[in-house]
Amino acid sequence: MAPLSHPIITLEEAFLSPHVPSFYAAQNHPDPHAESGLTGFATPSLFEFGAQRLSSMNDNGISLQIVSHVPSPLPLDVRTAAAVNDDVAAKIAANPAGRFAAFATLPMRYPEDAAKELRRCVRELGFVGALIDSNCGGRFYDDSTFFPVFAAAADLDVPIYIHPCPNEAVKQLLYAGNYSADIATSLSEYAWGWHNDAAVSFLRLFACGIFDRLPALKIVLGHCGEMIPFQMERTANVIERQWPHIGGDHSRTFRAVWNENVWVTTSGFFDTGNMACVLRQCRPDRVMFSVDYPFGKNEAGVAFLNKLLEEGLVDEEGLERIAWKNAEGLLRVKVETW
Repeated sequence: MAPLSHPIITLEEAFLSPHVPSFYAAQNHPDPHAESGLTGFATPSLFEFGAQRLSSMNDNGISLQIVSHVPSPLPLDVRTAAAVNDDVAAKIAANPAGRFAAFATLPMRYPEDAAKELRRCVRELGFVGALIDSNCGGRFYDDSTFFPVFAAAADLDVPIYIHPCPNEAVKQLLYAGNYSADIATSLSEYAWGWHNDAAVSFLRLFACGIFDRLPALKIVLGHCGEMIPFQMERTANVIERQWPHIGGDHSRTFRAVWNENVWVTTSGFFDTGNMACVLRQCRPDRVMFSVDYPFGKNEAGVAFLNKLLEEGLVDEEGLERIAWKNAEGLLRVKVETW
C-alpha cells in the first residue's frame, strides 16, 4: 500500500544500545535482549541505526521516528543510563537532520539522579521527554521517592511515556502454570500481562494523587492505552462514586485526568475494532501513531492508517492529527521535508 500524502511521526520505536548488554554481563544477569531469547528475532534490527531503518521509513513515508530504548527488567544504573542517552544522541547526529528524536532512558532506581538525567537530556541533548519502564524492579511509582522524576518532567513540560516491562514477582504469582516457562513469560508480557502492568502503573499514579500535586504532568500510554479505554466506563464510575468515601480526596476526577494529562499511542495495535474504542474514549488531540518498530512493521502501520480512513473511523483531518499533528504539538517537534 502506498504511503500517505502527509507526514507521519512514530513514537514508540525501539533501539538497543551496546551499553545495556554490557551492563547485564557485568551484573552476571541473563541478557533479555539476546538473540537466543523470545524476541531475539528483532535484536539485529534493534542494534541497527542507519541505512536499514531509514530505508524502511522512506519506503513507508515516515518522516520522523521518536526512538527509545527497549525495556530493561534489571533497572539500569546511573552511568549506564547516561551512556545510553549519549549513544542515541550520537546516532541521531550521525543521521540526516530531522529524521530522529529521542526519549531519555532514566535510572529510575535512583530517582534524584534520574531527574537530573532527564534535565540533562532535555536541555543539553534536545530530547523530547522520557520513556520509563512500567515498574522499577517490581516497584511502582506511587512511592513518593519517585516523585522528583515526575516533578522534573512537569517542570520541563515534557511527557513521560510509561512502557510495559517484565515484572518477575507478578509473573510467578499470576502466570506460571501447567505449561512451559516460555509460555508463562509470553503470557506475563507480550500476550497479556505487561499491558495490564502498565495500566496498573498509571492507575497507581492517579490513586496516590500525583496529578493533583503536579497538574501539568503529561503521561503517554502505548498499545492503544494499555487496556484502560476498554475498561474506562467501569473504572471511572467506580473511582468517582466510591473513592470519596474510602479515603480518596482527589480534587480532579479520573476522567478529567485522562482527558487533560494523558496521550495514547497505537504502538503495534493495528486493529480497527480496538481503535474505534480508543477514538470514543480519548479526545481527538490525544491519540497518536506509533509502530513499535522493529517488533511492529512500518508497512503494517501505514496500512492501518489507511484502513482508519477507508472504514470511516476518521476523516482526513482526524487522520492527520493521529499521524503527526498531535505528536508535533505534544513534543514540540517540527516535521521537516526530506
